[in-house]
Amino acid sequence: MFVSLRGIIVGGALLATVAAPAAATAQASGGSVCTPASGPVALSGLSEASGIAIGAAPANRLWMHNDSGAPVLFAIDANGKAAGRITLSGASVEDWEAIAAGPCGKASCLYVGDIGDNDAKRPRITIYRVPEPSQLNGSVKAEAFHAAYPDGSHDAEALLVSPDGTLFVVTKGETGPVAVYKFPRELQQGSTMKLDRVGKALDEKPGNNARVTDGAFSADGRWVALRTKTTLTFYRAEEFMKGNFREAQRVSLSALKEPQGEAVTFGRGNTVFLGSEGGGKGQPGTLAALSCKP
Repeated sequence: MFVSLRGIIVGGALLATVAAPAAATAQASGGSVCTPASGPVALSGLSEASGIAIGAAPANRLWMHNDSGAPVLFAIDANGKAAGRITLSGASVEDWEAIAAGPCGKASCLYVGDIGDNDAKRPRITIYRVPEPSQLNGSVKAEAFHAAYPDGSHDAEALLVSPDGTLFVVTKGETGPVAVYKFPRELQQGSTMKLDRVGKALDEKPGNNARVTDGAFSADGRWVALRTKTTLTFYRAEEFMKGNFREAQRVSLSALKEPQGEAVTFGRGNTVFLGSEGGGKGQPGTLAALSCKP
């Protein structure tokens, strides 16, 4: 499919694959197999871990955030160890649900999606953009971009940025169908941009475990991954961006036993990192990774 790994490549080193019983092997459609490779490990300070992204440099630095509280990004290494915190000045938190890394001009930026809307009542959603921080502590000024759906409010938890910098939101399916919406190619401040719906709905009536909680583009632009609490589905990006949502492969995540599966991003070497909320009562969120082999 998209990877051929026996372990996880991290900074040039091969991490040993965690042995898993046969029942824990995640069998994907099309005959491909993905197995848990590391984690889940607990994430300090991230009980509501809702988004995850890996930036341009240095390799292996992950950025995560909670969905409520202060407007803070957490720098995490590939083993789940906290490396620093960045406050987004000029930003507020209504319901942060996603983060993605992508280009902004010649630089690399982080895009934070304040896109959650449990009651589907928000007149607009907000994306915050900051240059990818080079320091691991302090504050960074955020730009705010507002947008509205063309067909009413939606709850969403997935924000994707293509390698050319185009932003996409995939609605969760909690308050309507799972659908894909695209931002204008050039983001504009000071106004509410109108989103365009891409293709037909992925799922008109998703069940509880089919609701989309995050998504990501691979760094080479070939693949899109969408996750739910219990599954990870891959699409060919070229088709996906045209509204052809034909699945290339689907993998069960049940073996990971995440408390509340939320986030996904492609890592180096086609590793796939997964984030989870803690499941309530202040329990820490988790970080895990998959090793996939066709």
